[in-house]
Amino acid sequence: MGHKSLVIIGTGGHAKVCLDIAELMGQWDEIVFFTEDQEVKEFMGYKVVDGLDVEPDNIEREYFVAIGDSAKRKKWQESLVQKGASVCTLIHPSATISRNVTIGMGTVVMAGTVINPGTRIGDGCIINTSCSIDHDNSIGDFSHLSPGACTAGGVKIGESVWVGVGANIINNVDICSECVVGAGATLINSICEPGIYVGTPAFPIKNKGSRR
Repeated sequence: MGHKSLVIIGTGGHAKVCLDIAELMGQWDEIVFFTEDQEVKEFMGYKVVDGLDVEPDNIEREYFVAIGDSAKRKKWQESLVQKGASVCTLIHPSATISRNVTIGMGTVVMAGTVINPGTRIGDGCIINTSCSIDHDNSIGDFSHLSPGACTAGGVKIGESVWVGVGANIINNVDICSECVVGAGATLINSICEPGIYVGTPAFPIKNKGSRR
């Protein structure tokens, strides 16, 4: 097997955490970064490359989109896939994940997270530090569970949903796509309309038409 390289797209705070996980995984001989900000030449001690080359060569190259904004993350990842690039998944060694959990490409699972049996996590998701995801959950593509978020059994979360820091979602609740659940909220009813939901129990404060 030849040289193995990881290209991380993004140079923000989220990229710092993803880099830490990639280093701990130890699967790559080389890690480099790419950003559209041409002023950035180095990040966290690593080289920032001038462009993205997804053409086959003697390097086994994988990509990871480390951008917190879900719309931008989706755009980048879908573009890479269309070009035939290999998009990897990052999982912190301290995460506790059941053997029959499925995790999509481009997803990151951060330190201290617990994911229980029967759960499916889609592509391009962020499962942030110390999340607790119980059995038989479904989390849609490009959704983000913030640090300390907790979901009980049978929760279904749509695409591009943002669950805030320390939010709690009781069992068998469904959340439609394009929703925000605020930090510390407690969700006890299903959400059928995109919007922003806060409080305990959670209630809507702004519906579709204004995005986060």
